[in-house]
Amino acid sequence: MSTMMKAVRLHAFGGPDMLVYEDAPRPGLKAGEVLVRVHAVGLNPPDWYLREGYRMLPPEWQPKVSFPIIPGTDISGTVEAVAADVEGFAAGDEVYAMVRFPAGLAGESSAYAEYVAVPATDLARKPAGIDHVHAAAAPMSLLTAWQFLIDIGHDEPNPLQPHRHEPVPLAGKTVLVNGAAGGVGHLLVQLAKWQGAQVIAVASGSNEAFLRALGADEFIDYGKAAAEDAVRGLDLVVDAVGGPKTGRFLPTLKRGGALFPIFPLGFDGHDEAGRLGVTVSTTQVRSSGKQLAEVAPLLDNGTIRVAIDSSFALEEAGKAHERAAAGHIRGKIVLTVAQEGQS
Repeated sequence: MSTMMKAVRLHAFGGPDMLVYEDAPRPGLKAGEVLVRVHAVGLNPPDWYLREGYRMLPPEWQPKVSFPIIPGTDISGTVEAVAADVEGFAAGDEVYAMVRFPAGLAGESSAYAEYVAVPATDLARKPAGIDHVHAAAAPMSLLTAWQFLIDIGHDEPNPLQPHRHEPVPLAGKTVLVNGAAGGVGHLLVQLAKWQGAQVIAVASGSNEAFLRALGADEFIDYGKAAAEDAVRGLDLVVDAVGGPKTGRFLPTLKRGGALFPIFPLGFDGHDEAGRLGVTVSTTQVRSSGKQLAEVAPLLDNGTIRVAIDSSFALEEAGKAHERAAAGHIRGKIVLTVAQEGQS
């Protein structure tokens, strides 16, 4: 077996042009790991945050990076080999994973490559009913939606707030999803519907048919109306956009309601939330092969569908990042990895 592979690496921080497709050492296997031949890679915001040097984080939160690094976390592929202490996986198994997140924030996840060594605890069997492209698109976005709405699934300290994030019962509740057409948003819509909620989706007008097809009961085109002015009496707002403006949704919630910002940095409305009797809670998504195995039947039978915005070959990672920077992404962007014998 060759000791080298093709990968996309960063030798310095910067724009999409800093992503270099080149030869790189094939990873070795450590205890507890599975070597996966990658078929597809899902893109996520942490990929471009890393590429840019995590500029939006406070300096003390910025991970220390040793170049060169291979970005990316989400993969689907085929097991090539397993460490001697790993049980439950064998060569030839089709698998998917979010690799080492958030532990690999500094580039140790290494998904933009032909091969990746994955902790067995991060890994699950790929749902048989979907292809590698759709499976690779799922892990981070679906685990984020699942851990916010269904089950956080771990007891690790929450780096974003002093208390543990707790999902709320959704059956019969009215839930608004902001940024509903994006990677996390379109999965939040489907999970909330699966749990029996009445779902209001907020997105650009071009996404109305897409979101209604996924189960949205109501739709707000943010280009025509500000969602925070259009609704009141909500039980839950999940803001998949987040950031400093997420506090505008507080008045839309009934007393006892909750606001879940997926990206909470910049939010300063805790005093207002207290006056309104609204809970504000967030968390950081964490790798979980157990949860990917739990959600796999929903992907397999079509209860949850992952939408693909666009796909690019691995060597076109820079173009994929340019697509991400252009915004208005419907679903997920994916990189495809050519297999031996393919041109």
